[in-house]
Amino acid sequence: MKMEIKKFGWASMICAAIVMGSGLTSCSDDDNTGNGNTEEPKVIYDGTTAISEGILFNKGTELGSGDQEFVFTGDVTLEKGTYLLKGWVYIASGAKLRIPAGTIIKGDKQTKAALIVEPGGYVEMKGTKEAPIVMTSEEAPGNRKPGDWGGLIICGKAKNNEGTKQIEGGPRTTFGGDNDSDNSGIYQYIRVEFAGYPFKTDQEINGITFGSVGSGTTIDHLQVSYSNDDSYEWFGGTVNCRYLVAYKGWDDEFDTDNGFSGTVQYCLSIRDPRIADTSQSNGFESDNNASGTETAPFTTATFKNITFIGPKTALNTDFANTSDYITGGSVYPDNGSKLGKFQSAMQIRRSSRLNCENSLAVGYPIGLIIDGEKGNTPKYAKEGGFTLKNIIFAGMDIIGSDGNKIYEDHLSADGKNITDGSRISFSHEFFVNDGSLGTTYANSINNAVKNESELGLTDPMNTGQKYCPASILSDGNNGYIGAFKDANDDWMKGWTNFDPQNTVY
Repeated sequence: MKMEIKKFGWASMICAAIVMGSGLTSCSDDDNTGNGNTEEPKVIYDGTTAISEGILFNKGTELGSGDQEFVFTGDVTLEKGTYLLKGWVYIASGAKLRIPAGTIIKGDKQTKAALIVEPGGYVEMKGTKEAPIVMTSEEAPGNRKPGDWGGLIICGKAKNNEGTKQIEGGPRTTFGGDNDSDNSGIYQYIRVEFAGYPFKTDQEINGITFGSVGSGTTIDHLQVSYSNDDSYEWFGGTVNCRYLVAYKGWDDEFDTDNGFSGTVQYCLSIRDPRIADTSQSNGFESDNNASGTETAPFTTATFKNITFIGPKTALNTDFANTSDYITGGSVYPDNGSKLGKFQSAMQIRRSSRLNCENSLAVGYPIGLIIDGEKGNTPKYAKEGGFTLKNIIFAGMDIIGSDGNKIYEDHLSADGKNITDGSRISFSHEFFVNDGSLGTTYANSINNAVKNESELGLTDPMNTGQKYCPASILSDGNNGYIGAFKDANDDWMKGWTNFDPQNTVY
């Protein structure tokens, strides 16, 4: 093993000796707090991986040493300011980083920058409504593209159904454990823009990725815009999340895998009709795991008060689900990412038991896919193993399909081929049934199909799409359908941004 010391002197030599004897533990004579301290922190190398107790470099303007893989092991509180994030910056187990409200972090395109919280690491990103924390592209206004930098990855020690595994996208980090109440930090009022660099084919970093994040972690008021993969993806874990916005992402909005069991409430997603992924873009894409095995803990997350605004709304009358139309438009990144088609508001498959309540979906080619190609999700649906309750579909081409890439509302027994062209899909039947077919279908008795014009949607935040009902869409039980009660429900006000392309940071 080759060790190098970036700065020399007696302190560095002593530090190197400690590293040799105690498994690469770095030492420092300053804490690199960001409170006026511009001394470059000491860096130790384990091969090509840089390790330091400090995180601020280049006179306090950069997060990370500039090395592609940088491991932070210290305890640092940043000052409010603008920083350039360089390389993959890992917050190692035992390390703590605090980022104050109003801070701007620009992701370096050349090093595919990403901030990666490892299990046992702790980060506080406590933005406010008036001063959110923004993680965005370093590119100039007008030149920003999906995938300009990596993204935000948070990993913990909660359970998943595949044990300890490496996080998606390429970083070294493994996640998973047996502490469902694990605490990875506080993440509030944060925007993540133009993230999702495609490290390899089918190995993009998402806008925000959660790997076995525990329920002790605080997650609320996050916006992911123009991600080059999924806007949000959960791999196992128990974390609860509230007030999430997914804006004009590439692939899926809310992707759940590997036994995620948290509760997610109040979410808005709005699609760009010219951006869809080669794998077929969905609102929900939910798996128990990639092979569909019936392995505990199951994906049993509950999503409440979600609004999906798809590509084929009343404002997108020219939409066509074809390669001639879905071109990426002005933000096509030309970075190897492949375009495809839009698919469904909700795809539940591979033995997932995802639950959804009090939610609204508008303008997708397909409303619901209960996919039986792998695993036993249709069986769970028939047995009441998960709940789709108080959901409104509007402006769908078809209500249901029984398989991935099957754009026909006919019965499929295997999720691959149409079994009976004279019958509607099981997914359609499950969604609209009022209970008359027996108790096995009774968990979806309050769902409804409407025209978009019946919903009375408005656009109070000037998102470019109508998403918010002017008056309440009641669930008949003192609750409401969708992410917003009415046009006075302003939980997005002050901290969101629906024109990140032209914002000067």
